[in-house]
Amino acid sequence: MPYPIVHMMFFVLCISLPGLFSFAQTALSSGVYKRDWWNLLLLLSIGAFFSLLPDIPAVWNYFLFGNLDHGMAGPVPTHSLVFGIVAFCSAFILGLLAYRQRDRALALGMYAEAAFLSHLLLDDIAEGGLSYLYPFYDKPMSMFSYVNVKYSGIDFQGYNTAGIVSVFFIFCVLLMALMALNYLGFGFRYEPLRSKAETACNQIPLASQHATREIREIQVMNADIIEDEY
Repeated sequence: MPYPIVHMMFFVLCISLPGLFSFAQTALSSGVYKRDWWNLLLLLSIGAFFSLLPDIPAVWNYFLFGNLDHGMAGPVPTHSLVFGIVAFCSAFILGLLAYRQRDRALALGMYAEAAFLSHLLLDDIAEGGLSYLYPFYDKPMSMFSYVNVKYSGIDFQGYNTAGIVSVFFIFCVLLMALMALNYLGFGFRYEPLRSKAETACNQIPLASQHATREIREIQVMNADIIEDEY
């Protein structure tokens, strides 16, 4: 299996790349607030932690039994889709505490779920044989075992179906991360953390200046028309 640092770097630097790019672009062009840096740190910390969640049993197994077994949390395989519920629910609770907004908390939970799935993705590519469908299907399976297979006349449709499912799995992980980043303000352009009241106050002077300029232009045009008549 890949080392923990590989899982963290893969999610933070590869799957979360749009968010990092948008934040850096805004920070260099117009600047961000100190609380925005804390917001970025919170996001990356949650992503890094939950990208390691499937291997979390290795921690207590090391201290209690002196081994690094990490495949099971009691009777539940940690490298399964059902165990990903732990990632989503935990991040959702953290999001409620951090943002005090249900929608942002849900987005943070989706982001953590994408981090969890990215771990399964790497392990499947490196080793294969994960219990994805537990408890409905207990036997290990790999969604990437047929991606590199050569043409086969025996089960051509089966190989194509497996390849499509594998690519669609990667697509879903990327889409979940991108949607969560976009909703949390880390889309293609980062939106600094401002309240609706601050945003409205900043927009009012601009709107009034624009309206005043238009009124002056109309007054000048009317004055020119009057002078031409006389």
